[in-house]
Amino acid sequence: MEIPVRFGNDGYTVTVERGALRRVGTLCRLDRKVLIVTDDGVPARYAEAVFAACREPYLAVVPQGEGSKSFAVLERLLTDMLERGFSRKDCVVSVGGGVVSDLAGFAAATYMRGIDFYAVPTTVLSEVDASVGGKTAINLGGVKNIVGAFYRPKAVVIDPETLATLPPRQIASGLGEAVKMAVTFDAAFFTEFENGDPLSKIDAIIARAVTLKRDVVERDEKEQDLRRVLNFGHTIGHGIESAAGGALHHGECVAIGMLPMCSDKVRARLLPVLKRLGLPTAADLDPEAVYAAMLHDKKSTENGVAAVFSDEIGSYRIETVRPEALRARIETVIRRNPA
Repeated sequence: MEIPVRFGNDGYTVTVERGALRRVGTLCRLDRKVLIVTDDGVPARYAEAVFAACREPYLAVVPQGEGSKSFAVLERLLTDMLERGFSRKDCVVSVGGGVVSDLAGFAAATYMRGIDFYAVPTTVLSEVDASVGGKTAINLGGVKNIVGAFYRPKAVVIDPETLATLPPRQIASGLGEAVKMAVTFDAAFFTEFENGDPLSKIDAIIARAVTLKRDVVERDEKEQDLRRVLNFGHTIGHGIESAAGGALHHGECVAIGMLPMCSDKVRARLLPVLKRLGLPTAADLDPEAVYAAMLHDKKSTENGVAAVFSDEIGSYRIETVRPEALRARIETVIRRNPA
């Protein structure tokens, strides 16, 4: 399935197809110098498939985890390209999850003021979320994605066969982001999680989530209005993720972060869905640490936080609230206050 993402006369195509990795050379223009960025947690054969399709490939393997989204690792990638004589005609390809695509995309956006970038996401999370929308970033000072750029890929290649090597927890984490899309935009999609077996139709779920996100970013690429809805679950979720220090996956934090932002009737339907998927619904953290991390969120302004709420499945509202107004909501998803 090909899902076009269009911005006037420009744009790119997201391909969702089993076996797509085997024809990556026809879906991406790799007849030039190519820096393939992956991490040491991604099965090597995925990057090797891209490597074999390139005319002049170079491989950069970074450590797994959010720690790689740093200036030090970014400098390493930029230095690799500089020393190998990369020009504006060459490109970067990410092979892996959201960390890799954020990092590699930002490297492509900044080298020589921007060279071509292709994404080959290999996790559910990156396939349903990070692969669409052109957000690239690294972390700074413990704040997630605080330094980055909007930078469109030239193409995205999603091969659901890569999910076969993922542990169940990683799959559930990615599905948490797909549930987020359903809660805010598509009531019928949400019933697929309520009544069906998501794992039996993972390809269709990925394609539906990509299409929903495509419809949003085409209308609001730079997050001026509608795209802010995609932050549902992230305001408190990012605070949880920072306070957890890597103990919780991103999609798990989003799952927890959605619950305080729902009406009672939405929460009553959302809770059993999250539990069926194996996602957490609360965290053992210090609420003060979560609150402090939330205050650094990019969505905060002098007027408050642009928070996203859902009062009905398939709908949303954005309300600017003072950060302290979210303090009590944080408490609802904290099981205890560690000493």
